[in-house]
Amino acid sequence: MEDIQITGLRARAVNVPLQYPIKTAVGTVATSPLVLIDLLTNANVTGHAYVFTYTPLALKPTLRMVEELEALVKGLPLSPQDIDRALTSRFRLIGNTGIVRIATAGIDMAAWDAKAKAHRLPLVELLGGKARPLNVYDSHSMDDVELGMKRARDSVEAGFKAVKTKVGYATLEYDLKVVRALKQVTGETAQLLVDYNQGLSVPEAKRRGRALEAEGISWIEEPTLQHDYAGHASIREALKIPVQMGENWFGPDEMQKAIDARACDFCMPDLMKIGGVTSWLKASALAEQHGLPMSSHIFEEFSAHLLAVSPTAHFLEKMGIAAPILEPVIEYKDGQAHFGNETGAGIRWNEDAVSRYLA
Repeated sequence: MEDIQITGLRARAVNVPLQYPIKTAVGTVATSPLVLIDLLTNANVTGHAYVFTYTPLALKPTLRMVEELEALVKGLPLSPQDIDRALTSRFRLIGNTGIVRIATAGIDMAAWDAKAKAHRLPLVELLGGKARPLNVYDSHSMDDVELGMKRARDSVEAGFKAVKTKVGYATLEYDLKVVRALKQVTGETAQLLVDYNQGLSVPEAKRRGRALEAEGISWIEEPTLQHDYAGHASIREALKIPVQMGENWFGPDEMQKAIDARACDFCMPDLMKIGGVTSWLKASALAEQHGLPMSSHIFEEFSAHLLAVSPTAHFLEKMGIAAPILEPVIEYKDGQAHFGNETGAGIRWNEDAVSRYLA
């Protein structure tokens, strides 16, 4: 095992259709632009991972950045912690954020996948845990009333115990109209979560949040600009609804700043932006230290393994941004995710679909 080395890297860009466009208060993600990463080794083991660029405009520069990283990792031992240190040091001057962090996180994820495969273990077991059922929320968009009710009904009928909808319509009254319509569907069967995607000012977030308090909402997510930790803390202080944030933390250091500011009741790091598996483990330790229930943001395949070893695990988000180009490895049943039957993180490309959606 100690002699396993990285021998190369392959990256491909795909632009995948979504069943439902991801509509938010600040814009719409119409398709799923992804960079697929294959990390090759001399042990006949290949690590797989993907990163999400949010807009097709970022596909080409992200792809190029990942490809350029091959020169830095080729020949290195398959030691994710050491690879992380080497890449972090290399980009200290330019700043390990944005596309740089996205690309290095993808390498980190692929390295952990390869290492788990080399040990013939699911990733969760390589990390010292065991696969277990995880509570899941079904993640929806800014769907308005009719589609929102249909999707919520589908989720409840499929057994999900929590549903998230994106809000931030032109008026508070319309937010309430949508939320009340969805609550008619979810009732006492499923929790309803709302996400403002940073769309409100601090005063408006307090105004709308207070109005939502009577609607039985289980969390209010990113009500204002994600980097405004003081603003989030002020909103949190004013509301009875728990405040959720974290998907836009670029690294555990930003998570620590939010914790220091008392900006949130819950946390939900994004595996890619936080810095891959290596940095997720650091974020998980911070969440445990400060007693923050920790959920995931997209990347279900990897996130399931990581939540299973996170002491404050809360919810796995189900969104399926890569589902059309992956072979399914997670079973969703009775509101829980069941996984861990494959070695590594369980990423398997559907090569026919990959060929179809190459960008």
